[in-house]
Amino acid sequence: MPKDFRLVLIYAIILLDVIVGAAIGPIMPEFVRGLRQPQLWLSLGTALFLGVQLFSAPVLGKLSDGYGRRPILIVSAVGTLLANCLLLPVRAGLYFTNRVSDGLTNGMYATVRSAITDISAKEDLFKNLGIEGAIISLGFVLGPMAAGVLLTVLAVPVGQQATYVVGLAVALAAVNVGLSFWLRETHPQRNGVRGAELRAELSRSLNVFTIWTRLQARDTPARGLRAIVLMQVALTMSTGYYFYFVPFASLGPLRMDARALSYFFMYFGALSIAINYVFYTYFADRINQRKAIFWLALVSVPVLASYGLVGQSRWALYVIITLDCFTLSLIQGLLEGLLAQRTTDEDRGEIFGLNQAVQGLASFATIVVCGGLSVVRLELPFAWFGACIAAVAWQAWRGLRQSEQVLTPQPHP
Repeated sequence: MPKDFRLVLIYAIILLDVIVGAAIGPIMPEFVRGLRQPQLWLSLGTALFLGVQLFSAPVLGKLSDGYGRRPILIVSAVGTLLANCLLLPVRAGLYFTNRVSDGLTNGMYATVRSAITDISAKEDLFKNLGIEGAIISLGFVLGPMAAGVLLTVLAVPVGQQATYVVGLAVALAAVNVGLSFWLRETHPQRNGVRGAELRAELSRSLNVFTIWTRLQARDTPARGLRAIVLMQVALTMSTGYYFYFVPFASLGPLRMDARALSYFFMYFGALSIAINYVFYTYFADRINQRKAIFWLALVSVPVLASYGLVGQSRWALYVIITLDCFTLSLIQGLLEGLLAQRTTDEDRGEIFGLNQAVQGLASFATIVVCGGLSVVRLELPFAWFGACIAAVAWQAWRGLRQSEQVLTPQPHP
């Protein structure tokens, strides 16, 4: 049990938010099934969802520094509730509207990580952020599980499955609004944000070219923010397969329906949370994190590439996802812990917001790329994902070499 009950509430808010998103994931193909090249439209919807975070994440991060984490989490929870209400009529147009509106408040994860860092002791930071990753994995289990149980117990006909699952998501999103109101503030040093500052923040956020400049302004050689963010960019581009998997598995040779997808995500999430919990509780703060990132990323290259070779074999798919849980799934928490160590109370929300915006841009780019590749061949995007995780390994190796050069004594002339 965490020492601070607020941490329990934050984890609960994360869990419910992920459950809502994971529950509706398997039924998303129903919204575009009647369109030509549905996998391309699914990718476009995901790109919209991620792309709007380019400006929403920095704005929400800035507001959380000025007004506190709690108001932002409340606004985000209400936004998720309203966005899911838009899906109740199963229409393609409403699907795209949902993707935009839900993406606007999904920038809350910068605020969530800021709140966890606010109330975490230095020695608990990696563990608490690692548990956040495990909680997200648990949400990926419980979301499809809840949807699968609902459809099975009520024996819902195929044509009505999407409506029932969306109804479940709306109910859970309403519960999350209540939890957000219950949370006590974690960031006591609040100075507000003037209207002119907010307009300037929004203007800067809409100009994607300023995001890197703003990170550079916050960075110093000692902090090393940009090196970590670059690794997260490459990692985000590699984990684009999380969003691509539903169209790949449902529309490709695997031909997985909503129930089969639910069972798959249940297995993936259950194994992932167990491995993440053990790793971040007992190992993450006792190892060289950069070396761990390098080796985990290097081994992940053939793992990601293998997804494109499974064909119709679900057995092979389950073997690959098992290897995935022991490698790629562990990297994100390590990078978040390294970044959190380099923030301060004054700029934590802004830095996490800028980082999420950069990741949003990376997600948008990788979804567009894999959407185009999927038109050529459904398996082809996994070559792209494998190349991106190779870039993570290369950047981690560069960081290790630079660290060794700094630590190596130079001979006196």
